[in-house]
Amino acid sequence: MNQLTTLHDVMPALPELVLAGGAMLLLMIGAYAGEGSSRFVNVLSILLLVVVGALVVMLPAGRLALFGGSFVVDDFARFLKVLMLCGSAGTLVLSLDYLSVEKLQKFEFGVLVLLATLGMMLLISAGDLIALYLGLELMSLPLYVIASSNRDNVRSTEAGLKYFVLGALSSGMLLYGASLIYGFTGTVNFAGIAAATRHGAGLGLIFGLVFLFAGFCFKVSAVPFHMWTPDVYEGSPTPVTAFFAAAPKVAGIAIFVRASTVAFPGITHSWQQIVVFVSIASMALGAFAAIGQKNIKRLMAYSSIGHMGFALVGLAAGTAEGVQGVLIYMAIYVGMTLGTFACILSMRRDGVMVENISDLAGLSRTKPAMAFFLAMLLFSLAGIPPLAGFFGKFYVFLAAINAGLYTLAVIGVLASVVGAFYYLMIVKTMYFDEPAMPFQRTPALLQLVLGVAGILNIVFFVYPAPLVSAATVAAKSLF
Repeated sequence: MNQLTTLHDVMPALPELVLAGGAMLLLMIGAYAGEGSSRFVNVLSILLLVVVGALVVMLPAGRLALFGGSFVVDDFARFLKVLMLCGSAGTLVLSLDYLSVEKLQKFEFGVLVLLATLGMMLLISAGDLIALYLGLELMSLPLYVIASSNRDNVRSTEAGLKYFVLGALSSGMLLYGASLIYGFTGTVNFAGIAAATRHGAGLGLIFGLVFLFAGFCFKVSAVPFHMWTPDVYEGSPTPVTAFFAAAPKVAGIAIFVRASTVAFPGITHSWQQIVVFVSIASMALGAFAAIGQKNIKRLMAYSSIGHMGFALVGLAAGTAEGVQGVLIYMAIYVGMTLGTFACILSMRRDGVMVENISDLAGLSRTKPAMAFFLAMLLFSLAGIPPLAGFFGKFYVFLAAINAGLYTLAVIGVLASVVGAFYYLMIVKTMYFDEPAMPFQRTPALLQLVLGVAGILNIVFFVYPAPLVSAATVAAKSLF
């Protein structure tokens, strides 16, 4: 006898249901009220993300599962959902003034960000290969659209097209890998795959794993599937670039970690080799390729590739301590990224956005507060103590050393030293070069995001316990 589904039965998916319903409602409001409602819809989108974040925090404790284990809510999912929602909401806050000044006010922007965020939430909670793929595609499709949302700009259109074509290729590779894994294990459920691979895996399953990881690497822009990142970051409208650099990275790393540790614990040695290679290659490329960049958005693209390499150092350890390091790293990375992009969005002169690093010349004399916070964020991205970025790297390197991955940790430290060069180069430009023409007044919302991100980044070392303990609990829920 069929029973009526009660609210209690779908409680684990309540935040997702509210987000989906809210996005549909805002779409109707925008369609009915027209383009004049754009700012109103985008502000409501921010409030909706705050409400959804509160619902995630208020979910019952422990591990919750729906749909036969396809949808899982545990401490790991809660931590990363809250972090990802902060990234999405921060991006929308950054975009409000930019969209109105650039005459790009479209109510669809906020709705597309909400739908992409819904896909990310599903991806973080995916408990099998089918839910993983559905979440990934729901996340990716809105991202392709907002990358090319500035239709009058050739670079934006090109960015959207490149992202779409390469994204479709990566989805095909991931789907092929998933089908191979299903074929060799007879199940799509992560727990079933773990049981089937408890005593090792054959060559066919390893091939499936490689293709699956190729899809993950594309989504987090890790080498060798990073090729889309610099062009898409440079061509997309700047708030969209900030979104790409923050929220989807969190969701991509989340499923990378969950799939590796939950579905393949019996063949850790096999996937560990892949992750170690990807991590080293990403750190090296991020360190060296950014050195010659003149455009700050392209530089941030290579920086994000390098940072994903550092985050994967923690996953390569294959331990709860390593996953804890990944979570701490991603939380700090999102804060640093939003703060840095608040500065990049403030680079406006005579009503025109400027993107070259040389445009920051002498910023310390024209806008000392902005120069100070940007310098602190750049030092943090470089991993200089006692700023927050140092602790992110400390935890992932410590996990790698405790797992016996000494070579990986040493290469990571060396890549961090090389990467510090281009961050320090920007600081040198701001403090020692002759001042360029001053930028326009920084909007209040950008000042707010920059101030919050900058202060948290500077004072993190005083009281890191809440983040560290939350990451520890979240990591243990996977093991």
